[in-house]
Formats: sequence, C-alpha cells, structure tokens
Amino acid sequence: MRNGLRPWALGWSLFGCAGFALLPWYAIADGVVGWGWIGRVLSDPDLAPGAVQTALFGRLWLLGPAVILLAAVVGSLAGGDRAAFGRRLALLGGAGFLYIVVHGFAIRGQPGMGAGAALVAASFLVLFSLGLAALGFFKGDPFTAGAIVLVAVLVGLFTFFPLARILLSAVQGSDGGLSGRAFAARLFAAKIWRLDCLAGGRSCGVGWNTLLLALLTATTTTGLGLAFALVVTRTGFRAKRLLRVLTVLPIITPPFVIGLGLILIFGRSGLINQLLEWAFVVTPSRWIYGLQGVWLAQTLAFTPVAFLVLIGVVEGVSPSLEEASQTLRADRWQTFSRISLPLMRPGLANAFLVGFVESIADFGNPIVLGGNFGVLSTEVFFSIVGAQLDQGRAAALGVLLLALALGAFLVQRRIVGRAVYTSISGKGDGGLPAPLPPRVRRLAFGVALPWALLTLLIYAMALAGGFVETWGRDYTPTLRHYVKAFSVEWSAGGIIWSGAAWRSFWTTLELASIAAPLTAALGLLTAYLLVRQRFAGRTAFEFATMLSFAIPGTVIGVSYILAFNVPPLELTGTGLILIVCFVFRNMPVGVRAGVAAMSQIDGSLDEASRTLGGGSFVTLRRVILPLLRPAVVAALVYSFVRAMTTVSAVIFLVSADYDMATTFIIHRVLNGDYGVAIAYSSVLIVLMLVAVGLIQWLVGERRLRRRAMPALAPLPTGRAG
Repeated sequence: MRNGLRPWALGWSLFGCAGFALLPWYAIADGVVGWGWIGRVLSDPDLAPGAVQTALFGRLWLLGPAVILLAAVVGSLAGGDRAAFGRRLALLGGAGFLYIVVHGFAIRGQPGMGAGAALVAASFLVLFSLGLAALGFFKGDPFTAGAIVLVAVLVGLFTFFPLARILLSAVQGSDGGLSGRAFAARLFAAKIWRLDCLAGGRSCGVGWNTLLLALLTATTTTGLGLAFALVVTRTGFRAKRLLRVLTVLPIITPPFVIGLGLILIFGRSGLINQLLEWAFVVTPSRWIYGLQGVWLAQTLAFTPVAFLVLIGVVEGVSPSLEEASQTLRADRWQTFSRISLPLMRPGLANAFLVGFVESIADFGNPIVLGGNFGVLSTEVFFSIVGAQLDQGRAAALGVLLLALALGAFLVQRRIVGRAVYTSISGKGDGGLPAPLPPRVRRLAFGVALPWALLTLLIYAMALAGGFVETWGRDYTPTLRHYVKAFSVEWSAGGIIWSGAAWRSFWTTLELASIAAPLTAALGLLTAYLLVRQRFAGRTAFEFATMLSFAIPGTVIGVSYILAFNVPPLELTGTGLILIVCFVFRNMPVGVRAGVAAMSQIDGSLDEASRTLGGGSFVTLRRVILPLLRPAVVAALVYSFVRAMTTVSAVIFLVSADYDMATTFIIHRVLNGDYGVAIAYSSVLIVLMLVAVGLIQWLVGERRLRRRAMPALAPLPTGRAG
C-alpha cells in the first residue's frame, strides 16, 4: 500500500523518541536554551531526559511514553491497508497523550513538565491527527485534522482547564465540599439582581447593570464602527489616514488614560464644568461618574475594535452586485439598504458580539468611572482583593458572565442565520463601489467627524499632563517626568538604560512581539476551520474559542495562578505564562474578524485550488490568506496593542523578572506619580502607532482589482435616495 502519511508518521515518531532521549523531561528554571544543564544530566534527576530518568533514577512511570513511541515507529513501518494504519496511529497517539496527562496529575512530588515532555506530547498529538486523517475523518486531510486537534487541545489546556480550577470554587461550601445551596446563594444574591432603581433606589443589581451597559456599548460601538468604515472605504474624504489613526488610538493606550482624559474634561474640576461655571454660573457636577461615564469610555475604547472587524467586510461588498441593482433602476438608498447593508450583516453581527463581550469583561473603565454603578467585573475584583477573600463568589460571578456571553453568541448566530453572504468570487470584479446615499453619507460624516474631534480632545488633555509639573495645581512646563522614566546615560561600557521604566518597557515589547503573531495565526486558523470545514461539534468548538474573551481579566489571572502554579505545568512567574495569557485572551478578535471576512470569500476558490492539486495548507496560504489581509491586520494590531496595554489579567501574573508596562503605570498612579504614568503612556502610544504602521506595511493591502473612489463623488442628477 502506498500511503503518503507513512513518512510523516515515522518522522514524528522518531522526533518524539529524540525528545525523550535528549531533552530534560521536567522543567528547568533557566530554560533549555542556556545549555548549562547538559553536564549534569547524569547526576541531577530534575535535569535528565526521560530515558535517563527511567534508567538511572527509578522513575519507571516514564517507560510508558517510551514503549508507545517505539510501537509507533514499528507501526509506521508495518504493512496493512490505510484503515489499519489509521487505527494504529490514532490508538497509539491518543493513548500516549492521555498517558502523559494522567501521570502528570496522578503522581505527586514530581516537578512540572519540561521541554522533553512537551515534545513527546506534541508527537503523540500529531500521530493521533494523522491516524484520524487516515481513517477518513475531516475528508482525509491531515492538515485539517492536525489543525482541529491542535486548537482543541490548546483551548482545552489554556482556557477550560484554568476555568475548571477556579469555577470549582463556585460550588464549594465553607467546608470545602460541594454545595449546590452555596452556589445558588452566590449566583442569585440580591446585590446581583435587585431592581431598586425602578422604585427610586440608588441603583439596580450589578447583573442588570452589566447587561444594560453591554447592550448600550455594543450598539454604539457597532454604529460608530460602521460610520468610520463607510467614511474610509466609500467616500472621497481626504483625511482617511487620520481617521484610521484616530480609530486605533483608544486601543493602543493603557485603559486608565481614556478615563483620565474624560475626568480632565468632564469631571467636577474639568474644563467643561469650569467653563460652564465661569460663563453661566452653573454648579459643577459629577455626572461623568456612573452609567453614562462608563458607557462613554467603553464606546471610546471599543469602537476601534468594531471598525477593525467591519472595514474588511465593507471593502468586500461586490461592486458588481451594486451596479446590477442600479442597472435595474434602484436608487442609491435602495441599493445600499437592500444590497450593500445585508451583505455586511456578518460583520455587523460579529462587531456587536465583540462589543458586547468586551463590555461585560471590561474592568478598567468601570473601576475608574463607575462610582456607585457597579458591574460584574468589578465585583469579581473586589471579591478577590477585598477585605475578605471570597474566591467562591468570584467564581460564581464568572459563571454568570459566561452565561451572558453564551446568550450573546446564540443571538448573533440567529441573526446571521444560514444565509449566504458571498461577495468575493473567482471571477473578475473591477467595478466601482456605489456612492453612498446622501443621507447615509451625511449621517456617517456627522457621527464620525465629531467623534474623531472628541477623541483628539481627550488625548490632548490626558497627554498634556506629562508636560506639566502637577496637573490641577502647577502647570509649569517640564520634561522631568520623561527624564525620570526614560533617561539614558553613556559610559565606557556602553549605553546605560538608567530610566525607571526601561526594564518593564523592554519586557513588554519582547513579550508582545512574540504573542502577537501567535495570536493572529491561531485566531485565523480557527476562523478557517469554522468557515471552511464541517465537523461534529463545530458550534461548541466556536463557542469555546470565545470563552476566555467573556471572562474578566481578574478571573483569568487568578485561574492561571491556580492552574499553573503547581505541577504538571508550573508556569507562574515565567514569561511563558504571560504570552499564553495574551494569546488566548486576545485570540477571539482574530477569530471573529477572520470569520466575518472569510464568509465573503466564495468556496469555489478553494475548489479551484484543490482541482489544481493544492492541499488545504497550500489553499489557505496562497489563496485565502491574501484575501484576508484586512483580517490579518486586525488580528495582529489588536493582539499586539492589547498585549502592550492589558492590566486586569497580568496584574496577578507579573513577577520581579517579568514586570509589564501597565503594572508599572498602575503602581505610579497608586503612588500619586501621575506625571510619570502619563509620560510612560504617551511613549507607549507613539511606539504602538509605529508598530501599527509597520504591521500594515508588512501585511499589505488586499487587492481585488477594483477602481478607487474618486476624491469627490458626484451627486446623482436623477432620483435621490
């Protein structure tokens, strides 16, 4: 039997054997790349490879992976038909991976798993995937089988496992045993579901507050994101690049900067209140604190995410369909409302879903501007860091947030439905996008431009604080804060980074640069599997990729500490745990952007590639990815800037060796050193603007062979829409 999978099976079996024989089985504090462990593998059991562990140090439970790997080598060379070959590989790969998982949890006293165990486990997963493909699963495609198994295992390990560890606390009573009554008391507490606000009380429960805020934020961010996308892609507006920069600004700044800018403008001592008091003798108020302030801040913060999701969808609407509509004497409004807008529905639904989930998971804006308006994420925080630690209550609130995210997911699925939204096919499409109806164009400009000016004003006010001695008391211009944070000295030995912020700056830049491409790759690969593949459990698979996005960062941070502070995976205090947190916290945006963009690409392009002999990997790399460049940019930009600016999750995961920029800034704020905090934030903004431009330049633009919009779109001479 000629089987093209045999060489791959043999290669991965030998690869696993090499890892078992040559690399340390258990984790090393300094990592394997230092090579200092090599000279001590025969004397130190914690540094030895698996083969030495079994031969010299009596850890006979490690014989199991060795035996299975040798059986996989023999099975790869043995004869038999494709089905028998597939059964052998699937059985051996699955059994080997399961054995590693079981012995990692079952055997007490051993260190955490290291590079050797990771390589052997990866080999078993690949063998299992090859076995599934040989058995005909996933249409016999080994790339698809491997991708699905890889994503499923990673999501299970770094999303479900940490959540399972912390959510177990939700059903534990005070004695540590399981208690449904304790869970019900936490989940249905009056503080969550009371309706005092309807009877004249101060506020409703935090559950109702969270739901109301999420609906408001998702609606406004989707509408504003669409307005910006229409102005950028469907008008001759000359300052498009400036609008693109302004829409990205809110997501490339630390979370508290927007809240600080709003307070400086609308707070009790802000510019607006001072102006009203001076001109009209209006008593200053604190209206910015509460629902309206948090809603405004979240809209500012999350509109760019909606824009990044929607711009590729708006660009992808086929001009040929719009021209056909106008040929049939439809006016501009009819064409837009009946053709263009329905084709944007996947993007609108995905943008709404992302805005909703972002809102319920947001921590920074409610903690700064919430006042008496509490939400679930802040309640989780206070349950963990409050005067009395209540991990069970925090876990129960996390369950509630998951329920809200699931509800939003199901509603989004129902709105999009099973309709077809294909607008990019293999045929030539060199048409000119239809001009916007005058009323739509006026509305888009009327919404986008004032919002852009407000964004500029907020950032101007917030960043001005870095150039004065003390905002609100002493406005003397100074560069003292920048010198304190980023001073550089020259000595005989070279450059000395003497500023207080340099260490956290370089650490953050390094970890974000590693996490961003991993996040984008995993997110877009998942989107490809969801849109282009049909397999059992696809809906559950899709929802699983959104889980980490729905949980507040505080819960993610604590769950990672509980899950990865002890064997078999000891990651706490390392840079790896921060990278993993970034990847699985930010991956859903890449998934949603990829799903929205890929829904418009005709499946006939895949079929044409397969007809010409291209496999799934070649089709994805050479056909689909070039058409997904807007989604690639969205995933890379979002994952990089969120890794640079996230606070709530990493504040529990940083260590002395891996301090992050945002935690450094938070500590400066807590110490009252606002000048250094704002100066550091402004440097991060400049850095990320450069990074965003570099990402867009490296990825490039999607080329659809369409004519560009003229600088001034002519108004119709006939009927107006």
